Amino acid sequence: VSASCCRLSRGRIMTFATLQFVRKMTSSAARTAAIKHVTVIGGGLMGAGITQVAAATGHTVVLVDTSEDILKKSATGIEGSLTRIAKKKFADKPEAGQEFVQKVLKNISTSTDAASAARTTDLVVEAIVENLKTKQELFSALDKVAPNHTIFASNTSSLPITDIASSTARLDRFGGLHFFNPVPMMKLVEVIKTSQTSQETFDTLVDFSRVLGKHPVLCKDTPGFIVNRLLVPYLMEALRLHERGHGSKEDIDVAMKLGAGYPMGPFELHDYVGLDTLKSIIDGWNKMEPENPLFAPSPLLNKLVAEGKLGKKTGEGFYKYK
Repeated sequence: VSASCCRLSRGRIMTFATLQFVRKMTSSAARTAAIKHVTVIGGGLMGAGITQVAAATGHTVVLVDTSEDILKKSATGIEGSLTRIAKKKFADKPEAGQEFVQKVLKNISTSTDAASAARTTDLVVEAIVENLKTKQELFSALDKVAPNHTIFASNTSSLPITDIASSTARLDRFGGLHFFNPVPMMKLVEVIKTSQTSQETFDTLVDFSRVLGKHPVLCKDTPGFIVNRLLVPYLMEALRLHERGHGSKEDIDVAMKLGAGYPMGPFELHDYVGLDTLKSIIDGWNKMEPENPLFAPSPLLNKLVAEGKLGKKTGEGFYKYK
């Protein structure tokens, strides 16, 4: 009898475990299927990159920007990026490569009307300027027209998701999706869960990231999340080291590349990211925590930004580019 009971108990446990596994897989599949239509707001490098990877994984994507010129530039950039990928992926089959590019491009449309695009979308990903008021105004307007099931996500690298979400009535369907540049190549996505984000919304954003071929990591809604919370203070400390006269920018860059194994030195990375972007981040953090020495502003950074020397995108930052 005892052996029979054990067999029965084991059978029940296995049945229960199987049912739980099936429910979990079914729930994950349902969440993945729930996001078919994606609206990306912002036609810059990040917005275009997010559009590309979403379209390449079978999603219908509308890329939105206020400028037709920016949208045309974005479309050209996406096609060029896809063409480069196709040449590597289909090196021996150029026709298959062309077919791949055209198939992805068919999933993408552009618009200057954010409200119209949001009316039929499952997910809105915002990748516009790092300005809290601008983001709040955008999401407040979209909240009035987007379907109830639509999830909102911001690609902000430094602003609190909670503050951005406060302009809407869907706090439970609002989270962060922080991609990294260049989006098609960088595998990481920081998925930010606020205290108001529902577990279902968070799980859906995680599943969506995985479908894109990314590796999602869970982040709390704290300044800089994980990567920038570590990276920005490091970049600022390199600046302070140079400002104190304790090392030239060239020597500091070489030291971090050869001594720490970093692919770029901090000043090279400053120029790559954009000095205006870093200034915006550190100014915002300094406003939130003025007593934190890690968030103290840099006179040299402020000077270069005021002079319009923003890095590679303007031809000069800490270094000159031709």
